[in-house]
Formats: sequence, structure tokens, C-alpha cells
Amino acid sequence: MSDDTLIPVRPPRSGIDAATVVGLVSGIGLISVAIFLGGTPGSFINIPSVLIVVGGTLAVTTMCFSFRDMGHTFKVVSRALFFSRREPDDAAVQVLQIAELARRRGVLSLQSFVDDLRREPFLQMGLGMVVDGTPGEEVEAIMRRDLQATVQRHHRSASVLRRMAEFSPAMGLIGTLIGLVQMLGQLQEPSSIGPSMAVALLTTFYGAVLANMVFMPFAAKLEKNSNEEALINTIYMMGASSVGRQENPRRLEMMINSILSPADRVRYFD
Repeated sequence: MSDDTLIPVRPPRSGIDAATVVGLVSGIGLISVAIFLGGTPGSFINIPSVLIVVGGTLAVTTMCFSFRDMGHTFKVVSRALFFSRREPDDAAVQVLQIAELARRRGVLSLQSFVDDLRREPFLQMGLGMVVDGTPGEEVEAIMRRDLQATVQRHHRSASVLRRMAEFSPAMGLIGTLIGLVQMLGQLQEPSSIGPSMAVALLTTFYGAVLANMVFMPFAAKLEKNSNEEALINTIYMMGASSVGRQENPRRLEMMINSILSPADRVRYFD
């Protein structure tokens, strides 16, 4: 390694999450093809059913949480489609480079690199505290609390989506009952039976599609992304606290490898 610069590592991967997009488009596409093959796509569009399921689900879910939770959830969902994250082995190499530089040239030598870590704000925060002279144990405690708070926010967003997955079929059932009541109340008018039956059936259809093809998959994706982000931030926390305690970088490498899968483990000093 150079005395003045860190060895470049691969930048965080950014782009569209292909798995999420392909899965969502494929699922909706298959249902759409089945509807078109039936020859009556227009019969599956019913505005009252949409209002009952979508509007009712959002209203009831908001009652369980808050406007802030709902807004944060929609922001996090957008990140499931457009992501920017670093691979665990790249994060490990990065903190090992920083630890080795700090051991060779001292902690204050990291000052010139802290401002360049804007894409990793968690690591930037930790190293900033180290450079300011905060003890390693205190750095770890602060970063651990911040990490736990982030995980809790992500889990709350996943909980919002799971609640929506629970409520949307229920709203579909309510719409079904509304349609049946309207149909039974107007049996003397055959022309009204069709529209009422459409509301009864389509609300159940909309509720099932939203719950099983939108809300539940996105909740699972958010939990997966949260776990991956927590792993990266744990590596950053271990690196910053190790530098603050002025530990041997080889020990840091062993500690990091203990939380990585065999495929992601690094051999930086070998």
C-alpha cells in the first residue's frame, strides 16, 4: 500500500434491482396475459373496487401507524428498486486499508480521507469521532446505537407493508359484502346485478393481488436489504472502533471474517 493513498476498492454498486423489477413485472404480466386470453380485459377494471381496496387499505394502515411512518415506508420502497450498496468483502478491504494506514502513520493521518467518505456516511461518522480523539469503546457504543436505530426504522417500514398485506384482503372482503348487499337489494332490476357482482368479485381479486404480489414481496425485500446494510455497517463499526483502540489490523481481519460467509471472507494480509 502507498504511504499517501488508500488502495482503490470497487465503488458501491448502483442501479435498478433487476430481481425486484423482473419479479413484479413477470407476475403482473402473467395475470394480464391470462385476462387478455379470456377476451374480457375491460371487465376487470372497476373504479369502486379500486377505491375500496386501495383507499381502505391506506386509511386503515395509517390508523395503525402515522403519516411519518407511511411516508418513510414509501421512500424505503423506492430504494428497493434503485439501490446503492457495497459488497461485504469490499467493505472489509476498505476498513482494513484504513486500519493499516492508521497503524503506519497514526490516527490523525485519516483526517484527509474522512471527507472523501460521503458515500459511506456511517463509516465517515465513526472515523470522524476517532480522528477527534473519541475512545474506541465509546465510538463502538455510539455506532452500535445508531445501527440499532436504523434497523428498527427499516423493520417498522416492513411492518407497515405487512399490515397493508393483511388489510388489503380484508378490504376486498368488505367490498365483496357491499357488492352482494347491493345485488340482493336490487334483484328486481336485472340490469344492476352485473355491476354489483363485479364489485363483489373484483374487490377480492384486487385485495389478493396487492397483498401477495406487491406488499408481502416488498416487505421481504426491505428486510433482506436491511440485513445486508446492517452487515456492512457492522463491518464499518468494527473497523472504526478497532482503529480507535489502536489494535493490530490482523486482529481486525479475523474479527471481520468471523461475521462473513465463507465466500465473502478476505485474505488481506496473506
